[in-house]
Amino acid sequence: MEENVIDSRVLTLVRTFKAPRKLVWEAWTQAGHIAEWWGAKGMTTEVAEMEFRPGGPWKFVMKAPDGSSFISEGVFTEIVEFEKIVFSADFKPYTEGVSITVRFEDQGDDTKFTFSVAHPTEEYCREQERMGFMNGWGSVFDNLESYLGKLTS
Repeated sequence: MEENVIDSRVLTLVRTFKAPRKLVWEAWTQAGHIAEWWGAKGMTTEVAEMEFRPGGPWKFVMKAPDGSSFISEGVFTEIVEFEKIVFSADFKPYTEGVSITVRFEDQGDDTKFTFSVAHPTEEYCREQERMGFMNGWGSVFDNLESYLGKLTS
């Protein structure tokens, strides 16, 4: 199975969120939700474009407290409702040309969440890891966990 293949170009984070899968899915697929949690701590996010369908573009503008902006954008390539989202992504100027796969699985009343990023080369993957991939995305998913907590309390 594809999930068992070890790929030297892929970095993966796995979390369990104390929220039902449908809610975690909605947090990932609805612009109003995304604006509440996407980005590093202290940043705000504007969903500039989001056509949630295969072939649909997405573009988020993240603003830092100092006023600087960062663009993240790509195209949705595969969507399996409540199970999987695959999309291309460019996070300029830090990361470009990656493919992200997000999986959602029931784990009792909680949701097992698997986030994998495939990089064009093994070297680029290692560079992204050294630049703080785990801490950076970990911070984003801390925001998501906090946001889901507010929605479920």
